[in-house]
Amino acid sequence: MRQAKSGRPVRLGPRSIAALVLVSLIGVAAFTWPLFADAGSAVTSHAGDAPWLFAALLPLLVAVVIATIADCGMDAKAVAMLGVLAAVGAALRPLGAGTAGLEPMFFLMVLSGRVLGPGFGFVLGSVTMFASALLTGGVGPWMPFQMLSMGWFTMGAGLLPAPQRLRGRGELLMLSAYGFVAAFAYGTVMNLQGWVLLQGLSSGISFEPGAPLHENLVRFLAYVVATSLGWDLGRAALTVVLTLTIGSTLLKALRRATRRANFEAQVTFEGPEKASPGEPPHRTYVTYEST
Repeated sequence: MRQAKSGRPVRLGPRSIAALVLVSLIGVAAFTWPLFADAGSAVTSHAGDAPWLFAALLPLLVAVVIATIADCGMDAKAVAMLGVLAAVGAALRPLGAGTAGLEPMFFLMVLSGRVLGPGFGFVLGSVTMFASALLTGGVGPWMPFQMLSMGWFTMGAGLLPAPQRLRGRGELLMLSAYGFVAAFAYGTVMNLQGWVLLQGLSSGISFEPGAPLHENLVRFLAYVVATSLGWDLGRAALTVVLTLTIGSTLLKALRRATRRANFEAQVTFEGPEKASPGEPPHRTYVTYEST
C-alpha cells in the first residue's frame, strides 16, 4: 500500500467550483441587496429574509459536499474529520465570545482551511458556525449570515498560495497575516448584516433606505469605526498570537491526520498472474494509490 507523502488539501474540481460560486453569489446578494432597494420598498432589512437564506444555504452546503465527493472521491474519513473539526470549533467559540472579540475558533479555521483546502474549508466554516449557534443558543436571523461569512473566512485560507511548498516560519507568517486581515473582513461583513436594521434613527451612521450608494457606504464606514473596530482588533490579535505560538504544532497534526486518512486514495485490484503448470494459483492484490 502506498500512501501520499504529505497531507494535501482536498482539491477542487469543476463541480465543486460551480457549487462554491453559486452559494457565494447568493450570499453576496443576500448581504448587499438592501443597499440597492428603493426607499418605498416593503422590505429593506434582513429580518425577513434570514429564514429564506437559511433554507437555501443548507441544500447548497450539501451540494458543495456532493460535488467535492464527485470530483475527488472524498470519502467517509473526510466527512468524519469534518465532524470532528466542526465539534472542536463549536466548543472553542464559547470560550471567548463576548469578551473583547477574543474568539479562538478563528485560529482553528485558518489552519484547517490551509491544510484541507477551500471547498472543505467553506463547508467546515459554515457547519462550525451552525453547531456553535446551537451550542450557545445563538440562533437568530444573523445565523445564516454568520455561516456564510465563516465559510468564506475558512475558504480564503485554503486559497492561499503554495500549499505544498511553503512550510515553517514563512507559512506561519502568511497565515498570521491572513488571519489578521480576514478577522477584520469577517467583522465588517457581519456589520453590514446588522447595520441595515438601523433605519430611521436620524444618525450619521444609520442606514438610509433609498439613499445613494456612496452616501450609505460613508455611513457604514463610520458605523464600523464607531461600533466594532476594537472588537475586531481583539479577534485579529488573538488569531495572530495563537497562529505564531501553537500553529506549527496544529498544522503538523492536521497534515498527519490527512496523510493517514489518505482521502484521495484510489483502489485498484490486480488480478492473479497465470500460474505455471503444477504451481499453486497466485494471490490477488489490492493497491491504494494517491492521485
